[in-house]
Amino acid sequence: MEPDLTLDEVAEQNRSAPDAEDEDAFVVEEIGDSSDDRQAEPTVMLEPKKGMMFSSEDDAVRFYKAYARKKGFGVIRRTTRHGEDKMLTYFTLACNRQGKAQYSAKNSFKPNPSTRMQCPAKSNFSRRGENFCITTVTLEHNHPISPSKARFLRCHKKVDLHSKRRLELNDQAGACMNKNFGSPVMEAGNLEFGEKEYTNYLQEKRSLKLGAGDAHALYQYFLHMQSKDPAFFHVMDVAEDGRLRNVFWADARSRAAYESYWDVITFDTTYLTNKYTIPLATFVGVNHHGESVLLGCGLLSNEDTETFVWLFKSWLCCMSCKPPNAIITDQCKPMQNAIEEVFPQARHRWCTCHIMKKIPEKLNGYEKIKSTLSNVVYDSLTKHGFDKTWVEMINKYDLQDNEWLAELYDNKNRWVPAYVKDTFWAGMSSTKRSESVNAFFDGYVNARTTLKQFVEQYENALRDKVEKENKADSKSFQQQIPCITHYDFERQFQAAYTTAKFKEFQDQLRGKIYCYPTHLNREGSIFTFGVREDSKIFCEGEDGKGKEKRVILEFIVLFNQGECDVQCMCRLFEFRGILCSHIISVLALMEITDVPSRYILQRWRKDIKRKHTFIRCSYDDMIDTQVVQRYDNLCKRSRELAENGAESDALHDLVMDGLNELQSKIDAYRARSSSFKEKGIESGSSGQKIESKEAAGTNKYK
Repeated sequence: MEPDLTLDEVAEQNRSAPDAEDEDAFVVEEIGDSSDDRQAEPTVMLEPKKGMMFSSEDDAVRFYKAYARKKGFGVIRRTTRHGEDKMLTYFTLACNRQGKAQYSAKNSFKPNPSTRMQCPAKSNFSRRGENFCITTVTLEHNHPISPSKARFLRCHKKVDLHSKRRLELNDQAGACMNKNFGSPVMEAGNLEFGEKEYTNYLQEKRSLKLGAGDAHALYQYFLHMQSKDPAFFHVMDVAEDGRLRNVFWADARSRAAYESYWDVITFDTTYLTNKYTIPLATFVGVNHHGESVLLGCGLLSNEDTETFVWLFKSWLCCMSCKPPNAIITDQCKPMQNAIEEVFPQARHRWCTCHIMKKIPEKLNGYEKIKSTLSNVVYDSLTKHGFDKTWVEMINKYDLQDNEWLAELYDNKNRWVPAYVKDTFWAGMSSTKRSESVNAFFDGYVNARTTLKQFVEQYENALRDKVEKENKADSKSFQQQIPCITHYDFERQFQAAYTTAKFKEFQDQLRGKIYCYPTHLNREGSIFTFGVREDSKIFCEGEDGKGKEKRVILEFIVLFNQGECDVQCMCRLFEFRGILCSHIISVLALMEITDVPSRYILQRWRKDIKRKHTFIRCSYDDMIDTQVVQRYDNLCKRSRELAENGAESDALHDLVMDGLNELQSKIDAYRARSSSFKEKGIESGSSGQKIESKEAAGTNKYK
């Protein structure tokens, strides 16, 4: 099917619950924090073996927890027995994913996630006099495990006495919560507790060493940042008289994240402080969980075309001269001019939210038009439908002479959903992700924050975002949202997508019950379906007040049976990357079991390791997993080879030949390993099994 199907024309021709999950009945408790946990863990990690003896129950628990922490799984206690003297005689420590999944929710269409999947891994301990002995051991898991995500499991979270005391002192000093957290994070590096574990302790407010300053002090700060992060990028625009005019910077993680999330960005400026009144410019993308990710910051002295051109060129240079596919901004002429000059091929749209907010100002005395305009903008399914309802609105309210509305209509291809929904916007329908400082730096910046304080607080804000992304990764890795239907294609998305994006797909799947597809006609292998959707909209009543109204919406879906290509006039998939309920209803009607891979976007997948997760940054308290260590070692060695190879053409060719040969060996090794896996054999010399140093079962996540 051709991608430019004229669905609008076809449409016109055919138009006539509780958050927490219940634990299994047999689980006594999930092993949590205790005073004994503060003791040092053994430096040599042993695997549980039958016959191992421990002097006490606490020693046995501490040993198994340390083993589980190293391997990357959680621990629960079960099957505890006591003798007649009420002394403990037997207990079992098992993987926290043991037991049968139990889903409990008031709404069966929104079941709660479950970690249970009947994992067999466990160790049984029996009393032998004053000691405890391991009687049976099962080490194998039936699910992936990951040491880098173990710290997010409840049983491995703990707050040591030093951290508790420090948090208490800061609490007494009146420090805000989000700032109080920065101190133990920076000191410990790899904390084994999260915000939930210290909600009774406010975070320490960072002691900012930089006061009100000048360009030189800011430059020194950037040099300090670059010493900690060699890939830290910054540019300073200084006037002829030495005054600082504009600044742009981006850390290594932001630069690496752009390689994964380069397709759509939002750009916005907001005044940073009342003292400096300097516009803060933010480049923001959206990650695989649908969360905001910062891709660079700028501090500007002006908001004219020349300044934006300088900023965009600096940002583009920072991002390896790879422009985005689409950009969302406010309705700003200088921004538009700069985008046309620096990003001529990018699709540029205005923030619809910002435009709607201007109605009281631009249409003084026409407050009632807001509801009507909202319906015209958001409820128009086609370009023709928008044009028709727009004219009706203008005539109804006698707004033919309103210049602002006339300009909006002339630029309708820049902001009206019906005109922009043919482009992928990654779910970012407006710049609400970056429209204010508080949207990204909430809790770290206020009206009294100075310019250089913000630069330092910037690290705190990014650290918080990284931690949230790591937690979301862990949830997608550890938990699984159950399917709500028997459709095979739902299981496709369940296995591939992150938790957040699979929930979005399930929302559309639930909407299928309100959709009624009907076959209209067929031309060769292309079927045309009309889908009637029972929906509700808000409209203006006779009394001038908004009310809910039931309507029947009609959509056209084209289905190419030969290529299993499908397209809906609502363009939700093109717009957000999620199949709409109208397409789902047609797929079910046509008895499609598996959707083609092009409808399962790499962007939303949970089983892909993205480059930015390996980047070590000054604010990123990343666990030093062996994957990260290997990555750092390889990068260091690669830089040395690059420096030597750049000395001459002969050395350059020698290094390139060696790298090409090395890549061929890597490809051959991967192909051989893949072949062994398909045959159920694990590769290795002399019949020995080759395992990842992280843990068996993590290959899927690499």
